Order: sequence, then C-alpha cells, then structure tokens
Amino acid sequence: MKTLITSTLLAIIGMTATPAAQAGEIWRATGLEQPESALFDAAGKRIIVSNIVGNPGAADGNGYLSILSPDGKMVTQHWTDGMDAPKGMAVSGGRLYVADITRVRVVDLETGKLVSTIDVPNTVFLNDMTTDASGKVYVTDMLADAIYRIDGDRPELFVRDAALASPNGILADGGRLIVASWGKGIKPDFSTAEPGGLLAVDLATKAISQLPGAQKFADLDGVIAVGDTIYATSYMTGTLYRYKVDGTPEKVATFNPGSADIGTDGSRIFVPLMNDGEVVALTLD
Repeated sequence: MKTLITSTLLAIIGMTATPAAQAGEIWRATGLEQPESALFDAAGKRIIVSNIVGNPGAADGNGYLSILSPDGKMVTQHWTDGMDAPKGMAVSGGRLYVADITRVRVVDLETGKLVSTIDVPNTVFLNDMTTDASGKVYVTDMLADAIYRIDGDRPELFVRDAALASPNGILADGGRLIVASWGKGIKPDFSTAEPGGLLAVDLATKAISQLPGAQKFADLDGVIAVGDTIYATSYMTGTLYRYKVDGTPEKVATFNPGSADIGTDGSRIFVPLMNDGEVVALTLD
C-alpha cells in the first residue's frame, strides 16, 4: 500500500496542462503548491487552503496552510507550517482540524498555530473532513474504506465497509453523511475497475445507501451542498458535477485533471486545482 501511495499519486500529480477559462469563473488564485482543499471560514471571512508540496502519502514536513481573501488575493502564504501532506479540513469549537495522512492536525483558528496532533490508529490515507451539528468531526480513510469520528481529541472508528468504495469527500447533512466515493478496484494509475458515486451514511444507524441516480458515474473527490444541490469533483478528469435528489449528475465545469476538495460560501464554489497550483472561484447557477 505504501508503494501504491508513493508511486501512483506522484504520477497523477505530474499531469499538467494549460488551464482553460471556465464559464462563471470569477477569479483564479495562483502561486499555491499542490492545493488539495479550499475551505471557506465564514467567521474569519477567508478561504483556508491546504498545500501538500510533494508526495501526498509522504511524512516529509513540507505541507502547510495558506489564507486567501474572499476575492482570491493571497493574504498569508505560510499561515500554518509543520505539516506533512495536509488535505481536507473542518472547523469545530474554534479549532481547525486538518487530515494529514494518518494523523489529524489541530490548529488555532485565530492565530494559525498548530496546537496539537491527533494520531488515528490503523489508518492509511486520511482525506476529507466534516463537522456535524453537535461538533463531532468525521474524516475519511480513502484507502481503507473507513470513516473515523473525532469527539474533542478522541478518535474512533465510525464505520468500515467495502460499500464505501474508497470514500474521499465527506459532508455532514442533517442526520446523515454524504460521501463522494472514488470507486472500487483502484489501479496503478489511480483509475478504478468500478467508478465511484454519491453515498449516504445514516449517523444513527450507520446504514450506507447510494443516492438515487448518482451511482457509479465518476472517481469522485470533493463534495459540498448548497441548498438542495450537491456538487462534487472528479479528480481524474477535472470535472465538476451538480446533482439534485432523484436527478442525474450534470457536468457544470471541466478543468485539468486535479480538481480536488471544493469549498463554498453559499454563493460561490472554490475549486482547488492541485496539479496547476491554483484555486478557482465559480459562480453558482
């Protein structure tokens, strides 16, 4: 598994091309280093971006967080240093939680200082994070078909099931988690034998179900919801999809391969383009 992470993800990151303008594009922030996640911090009125800077599976100490203004200007390039390969993020109790391979970093939201590290035992590749209404934090373990829950500083396995099909993006939505799955049978180039789709996990029963019409359509990465609409990215194709209940996923934008963990402020979508070192802001339809 370590070889898989080291070789195949490096191959994916090496794919680059000239970025194309998108319909509805507002701004494009440049100069980032493998931005994986773009989280809108409503209280701080800013966008927090995780930068991997190297192999997404390597504990190399190169990763850091940046701050962008709402209009896409760089406020602080190195806001929080000392991470390895930071990916998805979530806010709870005035603290920022950051997935970092097999650990979760905890950052003070006011100062940007790294205040603690939570080791999550038996994990392989922690990826995206979300917070439920009670303040509990959830993180996906993409390469182990698992989701962990963190209450304060205490991690626990929430659910492990092959039906999660390489869970990547995650979003707390009322009494459920919405999960964007990468798919089953990951190959050396990180394509899949069976593409992923959108799933739901009941918070009370842990029952897993597929969202109607959104099964097995793409290798999915990030996921957000705005009203009754779910948006998800496909890293391998650079596609941004839109989905409504009982509908079918629609393509709304296409970038170079590498569109990762998206964020939103409710009126715009922030798309990190990991291979291009950029974050793009799009208007909502």
